[in-house]
Amino acid sequence: MPWNFPIFLGLSPLVGALAAGNRAMIKTSEFAPQTADTLTEMITKQFTDEEVVVINGDVDVATEFTKLPFDHLVFTGSTPVGRIVMRAAAENLTPVTLELGGKSPTIVHDEFDIEEAAKRIAFGKGLNAGQICVAPDYVMVPRGKVDSFVSAFAKAFSARYPTLAANKDYTSIITERQRDRLLENVEDAKAKGAKITILNPSNDTFDGTRKLPMYLVTDVTEDMRVMQEEIFGPILPVIPYDTLDEAIAYVNNRDRPLALYYFDWDRARGEKILNETHSGGVCINEVVTHVAVDDMPFGGVGPSGMGHYHGKEGFLNFSKAKGVVRKGKLDGNQFVGAPWDNKMFKLLVNFQLRRFKKP
Repeated sequence: MPWNFPIFLGLSPLVGALAAGNRAMIKTSEFAPQTADTLTEMITKQFTDEEVVVINGDVDVATEFTKLPFDHLVFTGSTPVGRIVMRAAAENLTPVTLELGGKSPTIVHDEFDIEEAAKRIAFGKGLNAGQICVAPDYVMVPRGKVDSFVSAFAKAFSARYPTLAANKDYTSIITERQRDRLLENVEDAKAKGAKITILNPSNDTFDGTRKLPMYLVTDVTEDMRVMQEEIFGPILPVIPYDTLDEAIAYVNNRDRPLALYYFDWDRARGEKILNETHSGGVCINEVVTHVAVDDMPFGGVGPSGMGHYHGKEGFLNFSKAKGVVRKGKLDGNQFVGAPWDNKMFKLLVNFQLRRFKKP
């Protein structure tokens, strides 16, 4: 169970598993202990330990958890940890569903209104302060519109979050370690020549909190950490492009992401994006909310994960189709088995040959 959406991402696969007739074990996140306690209390009231059991503990407990001989193992988290989980599951030949992450790109076409795009992107990037596996990780805008996008995004973000430090609508970073990682990424980009635009509408100070302002990063280069690893926080690189084919090539030259977002009212170009890119899911003129469509399959591809759940696909994912053959009173094998020169076998062969004989 991940810490960023512990209830949703903990119970969503559980629904599919129980619907398919399974029992289940849930390992909670040590970074959300109060939520873990609440979830444990809720589940123990509704299920016995023979049906659903909740396990709490730190990374050592999680390590042992993944070594158990499950019939199926679901993990949501980073790609590096996903590799560790899959390696442990392989010892028991346990099939896995991995919902990982990566750098989910956003492409804005030149004909799409830049202010409207910025408003919609700011909605998704501001949620949970960017700590979402499908948060827009970087934005590609037409060359010449970078400054316009930055201004429009700042306006949209400030309208949603006029203050930050004391604003209950704006989320803190989960730990000091994660906050420091994000700040180091900003400093790394700045040291390598990036321009940093800090969005802090009321000029709040963040002493004694784990909150961060929103950072827009322009003039980015490939050697910057913000372009090499999943950001998972309030940092958004903005990258210019000249042609749609160039933007598609940029995305395709990188690991396949969990989500891809494209802004364009032209349906044909939207189909081009769908046909020429690979990602776990896609939103056209929208970001993030495809995860909330509970009857649509959700999952990654390649480094962003494997397997699907939600809705019917969740039921199938946690099921094992069992093929069954029932034989009647007539044993047809007696007519087609050895000795192969028996009359019935010859009749059947001749019948089939006549069927497929060309006129």
